[in-house]
Amino acid sequence: MDLTTQAKQTFLETLWDFYGQHARNDLPWRQPEPNGSFDPYKIMVSELMLQQTQVTRVIPKYLAFIQQFPNAEALAAADLGEVLRAWQGLGYNRRAKFLWQAAQIVDNLKHFPDTAPELITLPGIGVNTAGAILAYAHNQPVVFVETNVRTVYIHHFFADRADIADKEIITLVEQTLDHENPREFYWALMDYGSHLKATIGNLNKASKHYAKQSTFHGSRRQVRGQVIRLLGNARLSLAELQAAVPDERLKMVLEDLVGEGLIRRRDGGYSL
Repeated sequence: MDLTTQAKQTFLETLWDFYGQHARNDLPWRQPEPNGSFDPYKIMVSELMLQQTQVTRVIPKYLAFIQQFPNAEALAAADLGEVLRAWQGLGYNRRAKFLWQAAQIVDNLKHFPDTAPELITLPGIGVNTAGAILAYAHNQPVVFVETNVRTVYIHHFFADRADIADKEIITLVEQTLDHENPREFYWALMDYGSHLKATIGNLNKASKHYAKQSTFHGSRRQVRGQVIRLLGNARLSLAELQAAVPDERLKMVLEDLVGEGLIRRRDGGYSL
């Protein structure tokens, strides 16, 4: 889709007007360092935390995590169990492991990758997360798509469509991207998209790439979370875990978590 000058102008006026009135620039990951720069490590932490997790839940966990692990060196030096304990409450614990592994790679490199090809070699970092890091940390005019970006462009340009491919949205982002200040452009998209989701609903259902999030209650994901939470407090035997988590899937979940390296099995007991 090629936008007319008028369509582009109308869209950008709407976007910037909303941002001017409702910008969430008090979010902790939008705060620059004392020298005015943005730390790519902190951006990476926030991006992984924000995947499938609400901003209100992330804010206190992010602040505590950064205080405990202020840089990649500190995170890399920590034990995975310590990282998982700090992550508790966010769910999807693989993200914590990916972040820990990425920090180890960054620490070994002695610099934080600043190109997309380098970034996507890090565990848990895909093309869109790499784009977010480049835009927010380095103000690079990269193109990426995530749920809020999809929401905004679907709302404005695909109101009567379904099965919308990201490549269609990408062409519109390319045509409207602010090359002088891409960081703030994407902040505006995040804030406007969040507003649309809260007021209109989940427009991402019209995306070709939409996958409904599975119900948490009663799921294997819930069992996994219970195990991680329990082992965050103490080393437990299988019998103790079975008493605390009376679920027939427990043994399979334990095998999975051991195989993924998220928990340890030693001398008949389990620990982080």
